[in-house]
Amino acid sequence: MKKTVIILSGGIDSTTLAYYLKDKGHKLYALTFNYGQKQKEEISAALAIVKRLKILHKVVDISSVKNLLKSALTKSDIKIPHGHYAAKNMKSTVVPNRNMIMLSIAAGYASSIKAKNIAFAVHGGDHFIYADCRLLFVNAMCGVLMASFFDDDIKPQVIAPFLNFDKTDIVRIGYMLKVPFELTWSCYEGGKKHCGQCGTCRERKEAFQKAGVVDLTEYEK
Repeated sequence: MKKTVIILSGGIDSTTLAYYLKDKGHKLYALTFNYGQKQKEEISAALAIVKRLKILHKVVDISSVKNLLKSALTKSDIKIPHGHYAAKNMKSTVVPNRNMIMLSIAAGYASSIKAKNIAFAVHGGDHFIYADCRLLFVNAMCGVLMASFFDDDIKPQVIAPFLNFDKTDIVRIGYMLKVPFELTWSCYEGGKKHCGQCGTCRERKEAFQKAGVVDLTEYEK
């Protein structure tokens, strides 16, 4: 069985990836990061998902980095923008170098437990403002990891199985794998329900509509 460390945010993409990899025979070790994000609902979602999947899971607290990273997701004085991801104001939702930070920690963990793979759920539908969701970034991280360990170490490789898919494709895959989408969390605002107005809520609604899958998410608007 292939040991794989997976970065699990609690959202649709990473949850579907977890189900997808488990279906492919991977033994999963999930990491969820508290990086100081204003909403913690996604962490609660991840806890519910790993309980359903019955996989090993750790929440990694790196919340102090929020003081170093300027983003609408981490700074209380920056308002979460509403609208489609194509809008210019969505750039404020970028958390600088977030994926590289998480992958670096995941790489150390993977090497320690002798896991060959580190999986994360970047996909082809990710928008141009997210530079660390691109093939160039994935390939570069693979090269960095190859140079980061001694020859006799287990050298984990980064895998991104959804890189050529968009979010609609991911919803279709998740539907076939019986992913409990109702347990996942996307909204940047936080609260008892998804706001329905932020970029990730709009993308979520659109993906279900295009996939022809019933969206059980409760939205404020």
